Amino acid sequence: MDEELYSRQLYVLGLPAMQRIREAKVLLCGLQGLGAEVAKNLVLMGVGSLTLHDPHPTCWADLAAQFFLSEESLGRSRAEASQPQLAQLNEAVQISVHRGDITEDLVRGFQVVVLTDSKLEDQLNMGALCHKNRVYFLMAETRGLVGRLFCDFGEDFTVVDPTEVEPTSAAIQDISQGSPGIVTLRGGSKRPSFYDGDLVMFSDIEGMVELNSHSPQPVRVQKDGSLEIGDTTTFSRYLRGGVVTEVKRPKTVKHKPLDIALLQPCMVVQNTQEIQRAHCLHQTFHALHKFQQLHGRLPKPWDPDDAETVVWLAQDLEPLKGAKEESLDEALLRTIALSSAGSLSPMAAILGGVAAQEVLKAVSGKFMPLDQWLYFDALECLPEDETLLPSPEDCHPRNCRYDGQIAVFGTGFQEKLSYKHYLLVGAGAIGCEMLKGFALVGLGVRDNGGVTIADMDHVERSNLSRQFLFRPKDTGRPKAEVAAEAAHRLNPDLQVTSHTCPLDPTTEDIYDDDFFSRVDGVVAALDSFQARESLTESQVPCPRLWQPHPIPSTLLPGHYVAARCTHYLKPLLEAGTQGTRGSASVFVPYVTEVYKGPTSAEEAPYPVCTLRHFPSTVEHSLQWAQDEFEGLFRLSAETINDYQQTCTSSLLGTDGTGILALLQQVMGVLRTRPQTWQDCVVWALGHWQLCFRDNIVELLRKFPSDKVLEDGTLFWSGSKKCPHPLQFDPNQDTHFLYVLAAANLYARMHGLPGSQSQTALRELLTLTLLQEPDSMPQNLFSAEFGQEQLKELQETLDDWNKGPPLKPVLFGKDDSSNFHEDFVVAATDLRCQNYGILPVNRARIKQTIGRIIPAIATSTAVVAGLLGLELYKVVSGPRPLGTFRHSYLHLAENHFIRSAPSAPAMQSFHHLEWTCWHRLTVPAGQPERTLESLLAHLQEEHGLTVRMLLHDQALLYSSGWPFEKQAQHLGLRTSSAGDRPETQAWAESSGV
Repeated sequence: MDEELYSRQLYVLGLPAMQRIREAKVLLCGLQGLGAEVAKNLVLMGVGSLTLHDPHPTCWADLAAQFFLSEESLGRSRAEASQPQLAQLNEAVQISVHRGDITEDLVRGFQVVVLTDSKLEDQLNMGALCHKNRVYFLMAETRGLVGRLFCDFGEDFTVVDPTEVEPTSAAIQDISQGSPGIVTLRGGSKRPSFYDGDLVMFSDIEGMVELNSHSPQPVRVQKDGSLEIGDTTTFSRYLRGGVVTEVKRPKTVKHKPLDIALLQPCMVVQNTQEIQRAHCLHQTFHALHKFQQLHGRLPKPWDPDDAETVVWLAQDLEPLKGAKEESLDEALLRTIALSSAGSLSPMAAILGGVAAQEVLKAVSGKFMPLDQWLYFDALECLPEDETLLPSPEDCHPRNCRYDGQIAVFGTGFQEKLSYKHYLLVGAGAIGCEMLKGFALVGLGVRDNGGVTIADMDHVERSNLSRQFLFRPKDTGRPKAEVAAEAAHRLNPDLQVTSHTCPLDPTTEDIYDDDFFSRVDGVVAALDSFQARESLTESQVPCPRLWQPHPIPSTLLPGHYVAARCTHYLKPLLEAGTQGTRGSASVFVPYVTEVYKGPTSAEEAPYPVCTLRHFPSTVEHSLQWAQDEFEGLFRLSAETINDYQQTCTSSLLGTDGTGILALLQQVMGVLRTRPQTWQDCVVWALGHWQLCFRDNIVELLRKFPSDKVLEDGTLFWSGSKKCPHPLQFDPNQDTHFLYVLAAANLYARMHGLPGSQSQTALRELLTLTLLQEPDSMPQNLFSAEFGQEQLKELQETLDDWNKGPPLKPVLFGKDDSSNFHEDFVVAATDLRCQNYGILPVNRARIKQTIGRIIPAIATSTAVVAGLLGLELYKVVSGPRPLGTFRHSYLHLAENHFIRSAPSAPAMQSFHHLEWTCWHRLTVPAGQPERTLESLLAHLQEEHGLTVRMLLHDQALLYSSGWPFEKQAQHLGLRTSSAGDRPETQAWAESSGV
């Protein structure tokens, strides 16, 4: 398993599921646009082998959604033409083409068979074959703006891990002896949620040790959040500690074969209102298949006669079991039939992403599969006004790559798309999918149209498992440049420009008024943690045990892009994913609310005493470890460097506050300047002893394990977990890893060469440990500020001044050796060992400290497809609010929610009403207006008496100024009024 390549995916699926995926064998029949999407996602995500079957020749209509094909592929088998392109995506996946017939013996050799955009007869035959041979079967198809997916995993499919969430776990405060026993949890209002019937196990309990070895048992949740368990009357008395953890239970799923499910369908719907529409769509697809069987083709685009035939066929179908008689909506059915001949890339992306996720569920047993039919439609993309609907002549095939799209929207709409110019912010996973979509739909393929990509990052190997446009040879190159080249290869007519500079206040000379005047809309594909959560590198939460750095009050990336769109009145399409969750939103000037986005408020810090002495959760231990890293390797170096540059006078005679207190703490950590690698190892070992042995011994000396409070309760009880010191053992992996990482980081900070040789380090540690333990370095300074201590501190600092400045180590920056993560992971685990806290695995710690968003190709494809649908609506022209959609999905739990966005908030003042999108337009005038003229115009045209006028941070005018100052400003031209020094000075002093 290539953990670097699949790092983000591993956070979603876990190693056992990924190993099962790597061994899976999948047969994919049908390589139209939908099939290509399924294939792409499976190959990116590392399925073991994929066999393609599609002997049909490539036609023009295929190119509207099939990105592995080109004009050179016309006439060639779709499978044969797609195979070389698929093979480039992931060299670890075996991709082959089956050229013969599909036989029962062939099907038995696969775990999963996927059938896309096929005839009903083929679907029934393949479904029966798979069900008989216990092969997982999926069928997916799209018809214009509607699509469906069907799953049959057999009659006894076991879901090993039904949900994406980690098992619930909580620290224990008390357990009663009784029948039933009552488990009181720690945490107050932040206590994790358990549910009646959950199975739990206990660990690390002191006193009532019988529970530690007890088999999983069900709980019943009380009103106060405590848990009722079985009989604990005969168990030992509970003393302290312990963790209760949910045990995930496998679930069994029973699926009907396709022939039965057609007449007795189980629908995946989010509410009862969707059931009737799903039943109508079900019958519509059946009628379309009947039409195709009778006529050998689908209905002609927007042909009313063919549409009426489909309606008649649907009316003649056998009623569905459990469906209402009035469930057949003829108007809906007719609209689907009129547009059913089309093939659209956004629809293929959505259904293909969901289908690929279902394949992964089948082979891995991870997450609940669909039960059994999923229907999706986006008919709101069509004009509401029937007079604006396309005609049969407008949708007639042109033998061009957009024929599949023209069949739905017509040539007039295709022209509109070709002249649009969009700005794409971010060329990561979602950005790559959006660029692919732009190339397929023909956005910006004419003069003055195009796509501008802005992304300052470079391609990394871990990107390759979900960022479709990148290949191994592109590693290290700018994402924007690589993505632009790849998108141009998909459609040579696409006009693409790349920018490797960020979109922020520092680049407003590049992304200026002229730039935005040429842009028709913006797509924000900021799918990294920092961008989605609106954090920049300078705003990462700073250590809580050391002096914090101020957080600048600048606009954050996601908000800045949205603010530019609001300022320039440009529509914004925005999407993001986290694991199998995803969202897609649209913001249209004057029609919808503006983008608000996530907030970046820092979490409330844990109390310092809790982190230093009384941790009770792995989160406490992790935060302590992160603070250790910052204090030891960054802040201490910065403090010493600052002192060397700014402090020239003696410390003697100072009041002992501020920098003095911090210097004393820092020097107690650094001790003496190392000269060799061995010095760094000695320091690292000494700090290990200090943190995980000596400090714990000192704490237990002050608060022994049997200490009793005045009220008779044990001091080490409730939220206080009694610690125990560790004894260093170089053969313990975590002990060794801590010293290896700490010594290398310490060496790096002092400009010394480190070492990654584990053999040499073990030998050095063995020699060092042979020394008398008391000779290990200890803290040099007391907590008092007497003259003797100040003199000692002054002498130590003078010795440090003789060397070069230290090199602060910034977490996560230039860490190719992984020592940053290794240190925090090892420190967290050791701290958990000290306090008997149940640790979490390394992957979860790395995810937290690296601020990594779990990512998977399937959810990325779906949200990009959802944005593509909103792009259709924005480009088509003015539309009512109700036709736009905000979308939310959770593929692991089969949630698909789409709703209309909110309208913008309306403000009013006297006779005026406005939203944040509105502007008061004032003619510039010739010559240019003065401030006096501007104020007079506002008074005359709008009845507004202006008392204060500002521009950005400059105060241009105030009625509170003295008359002479008002007169000086009122005569200024509006474009130069903000340049006066007094206006800028006022802005700075007022904090505007």
